[in-house]
Amino acid sequence: MEDLCYLPAGVLADRLRRRELTATEALNSCVERIEKHNPSLNAVVSADFDRAREAAVAADRALALDETVGPLHGVPMILKDGHDVAGLRTTVGTEVFDRTPEQDGTVAARLRAAGAIIVGHSNVPPFLADYRTDNPIFGRTNNPWNLHRTPGGSSGGAAAALAAGLTPVEVGSDLAGSLRLPPHFCGVYGLKATEHRVPTTGFFRPPHGTPRSVRVLGSLGPMARDLDDLELVLRVIAGPDGQDSEVPPVPLGARQRRRLPELRLAVAPALPGTTVAASLRGEVERVATRASDAGARVTQRLPDVDWQELRLFGELLTAVTGVFNPGAQLSDEHRGLAWYLAALDRRDRFTGAWEAFFDGQDALILPPAMTTAFGHDTTADAEQGHLMVFANLAGLPALTVPAGLDGDGLPIGIQIVGPRWSELRLLDIAGALEEADILPGFTRPPGYCPSAPRTRDISAAQG
Repeated sequence: MEDLCYLPAGVLADRLRRRELTATEALNSCVERIEKHNPSLNAVVSADFDRAREAAVAADRALALDETVGPLHGVPMILKDGHDVAGLRTTVGTEVFDRTPEQDGTVAARLRAAGAIIVGHSNVPPFLADYRTDNPIFGRTNNPWNLHRTPGGSSGGAAAALAAGLTPVEVGSDLAGSLRLPPHFCGVYGLKATEHRVPTTGFFRPPHGTPRSVRVLGSLGPMARDLDDLELVLRVIAGPDGQDSEVPPVPLGARQRRRLPELRLAVAPALPGTTVAASLRGEVERVATRASDAGARVTQRLPDVDWQELRLFGELLTAVTGVFNPGAQLSDEHRGLAWYLAALDRRDRFTGAWEAFFDGQDALILPPAMTTAFGHDTTADAEQGHLMVFANLAGLPALTVPAGLDGDGLPIGIQIVGPRWSELRLLDIAGALEEADILPGFTRPPGYCPSAPRTRDISAAQG
């Protein structure tokens, strides 16, 4: 039963459809694992096992009656504490947002319509605004690779739960790297979708009827231990919902099997003005060298942009998060429409430079952060976002993929970034690198069934 917890969601759903397993058995395995490992991790919060068991019984009944079921039918999962889930306490890590929603947000509703059984929330920092996960309601989340280290934030509880086998998939958010840094710290996958690919209806819902102000820079996306699961969940949650008017009907398209000699890859071991740990630079350089040896056209280059313009990201972020807060440190100018429209014009030019860059490149490979997972009591989080926020400013999709371990046995990821709406291309590129054994796929942390094969191997074995 322990091994069920490390099956990819797609494989688990297939076994359920073939009646090789019941949803109740899958849920019981998940609950047992949460009860075993969550006390030391504190990754899962607000769990409601009773309602989950009712949903599992209903899922088994539907299978017994040969009813049409969704792609995640009977699959238990955790969902980040920022998504409204009807009947489940939702806090966003702060008493300001602490409530029990009466209806699902769009992401939760689509996951449940696809058959997923939402067991609980994963822990987050207050207001999702930190690169570590700790809040006054639920406390601190620990990294399963080393309990003295942070799993990152804001999707830290999600990444820790994935690495420890407490959930097969998750849906995180990314306003400044929250979907990319925790997967790097915990050795899992995180896909920041193109801005406006996934509706944000019912996510980080402002209290007391306050208008939604964060309408730019942010993105939602799937997290998993398996590339195919990223695609599976993205197809479930993406697309217009009739409520978030900024989500266009851009089709996802189809995956393609890409050969390395067909790829044009730009590489940057660091960005201007950043200091990246040697272990992270080394992994990017290793991937670049091996991809080049395998026939890919690899060049070390970046777009012709003014990197000082990244200050616009901070200005916009401060404005959109503080405009309805009279106490926010925000100038009168930055509260005005004229400044905001001028800022969006500057953003358009920055985005255009990236789109032109990707006319000649399939993707850019670079580190997802400055360091590996840092200790709970250190201040190494201050500059981590410098390697990620350019993608938020330009609205680009970005994928964190496991790449190896550092000298302390901590995970290292690489970040693969592409033009807008190219999520599946990023998955294809990561798949080509894994197929060539340049990237290793997911590896379980020591102490979490370490003798079992990697998830990618299990997926292949299950067909």
